[in-house]
Amino acid sequence: MAKRIIAIWLLATVGLYAQNTGEDELGAWYMYFGMNRISERFSIHTEAQFRFYETTDSFNQLLLRTGLNYHINPNAIVTGGYAFIDTDPTFESDEILINNISEHRIFQQFIMTNKVWELLFEHRYRLEQRFITIENENSPFFERNTEHRARYRLQVMLPLTDTFFLNFYDEIFINLQNSIFDQNRLYFAGGVHVTENASLQVGFLKNHFNNRNFDRLQIGFFYNPDLRGIFKKKAKDDG
Repeated sequence: MAKRIIAIWLLATVGLYAQNTGEDELGAWYMYFGMNRISERFSIHTEAQFRFYETTDSFNQLLLRTGLNYHINPNAIVTGGYAFIDTDPTFESDEILINNISEHRIFQQFIMTNKVWELLFEHRYRLEQRFITIENENSPFFERNTEHRARYRLQVMLPLTDTFFLNFYDEIFINLQNSIFDQNRLYFAGGVHVTENASLQVGFLKNHFNNRNFDRLQIGFFYNPDLRGIFKKKAKDDG
């Protein structure tokens, strides 16, 4: 009888845990990306992402990223940068244990683009050094880890008109320690060029981990102003 009660309790606990991951919910990522050209060879990358387990509720993650781009030529860019990530890994707010995860990340990146017929291909290679702190609110102690990760993303964009386009990408994340596979992201979206330097994309992301899959609505705003005129004017005024 006691063994049966323990077995039932274990099944209920496992079921509750699985239910609380938010895996069955349609979450949302609200994103901003910017590439601000400051000279012929250099531009500044800016990025902010607000990620939720549900479309407008249950905060999951804040990501802020910036970097300096060096344009080797019109089809190749190398980047070095920094990101801060604040994560709440719990779907339910009334969890007994809540771990708050913060991460400081350094990354190096290479992007290469090419065109085949009307299809615009982009290959993005990224290395990340991740400095992660895990805080348990029921304990005064912190757990700190350093991890390394490699990422490759293949993106294909198809212009439909001068205004509308389709965008697809698949990105794989590879750990450089412990278990090799980290995650894979499959994405499809429709987009519109709002102005010459701004566009909006609305799409769907399938985020696959080793034992979980998350479906995410994505709304992204891209703004790439050319600031070279401002910097030239400032240099002239200073001179």
